[in-house]
Amino acid sequence: MKLGKLLIIITAFAISMGFLESAVVVYLREVLYPDGFAFPLSPIPVHLAFTELLREVATLIMMLAVGFLAAKRFSTGLAWFIYTFAIWDIFYYVFLKLLLGWPPSLMTWDVLFLIPTTWTGPVLAPVLVSLTMILLAMVVLVHAEKGKETRFTWQEWSGLILGSLILILGFIDDYTQYMLDHFSLPEMLQVKNPGVLKVATGYIPRRFPWWIFGTGAVVILGTTGIYRKRIRRI
Repeated sequence: MKLGKLLIIITAFAISMGFLESAVVVYLREVLYPDGFAFPLSPIPVHLAFTELLREVATLIMMLAVGFLAAKRFSTGLAWFIYTFAIWDIFYYVFLKLLLGWPPSLMTWDVLFLIPTTWTGPVLAPVLVSLTMILLAMVVLVHAEKGKETRFTWQEWSGLILGSLILILGFIDDYTQYMLDHFSLPEMLQVKNPGVLKVATGYIPRRFPWWIFGTGAVVILGTTGIYRKRIRRI
């Protein structure tokens, strides 16, 4: 199937998933935040928190499945996965804005992810990550469409993995520091522990480490530039 047609189909799928994700959040906020979402977090039952964690795992598996069904090789499968993830994430916020009028601004803090621990940050941060993912995905997919060999070298893999780990560190830094004031690391990761959940609901964001986030973004963008330059010469 041609790239243009696949783009339309997978974009439609990712946007639809974005709506489903936002719909789940609408229901959760109606139950847990009837007066509007804000920090500190409302207490959440253990079984509901665990269900939410499993839902996130299932969402990732769904996007991975679509990515690799659309691809003939690993590099393009990965590209379709990160493209799907990025479109899903952006439209998740678009639909929340349309349905709830939230977030009031791109600097509004949100709970972004729960694996392996809670990720938090201003909405602007995941949107910037999503745009970076779209850029990398399109570099891979456009050159694959031209018949280029799009495999990543080990140096490029190292750059992408390092940049991603730095970004993740930025997202979990504030919450992790807060939780480590109360628990050891193994205790903090016990999502079914009522004591951990009780302390977690007292978390109020303090600062987002933009310098860590920016370092990770620069590493990934730089690696993407090196990758693009190399495959253009093939």
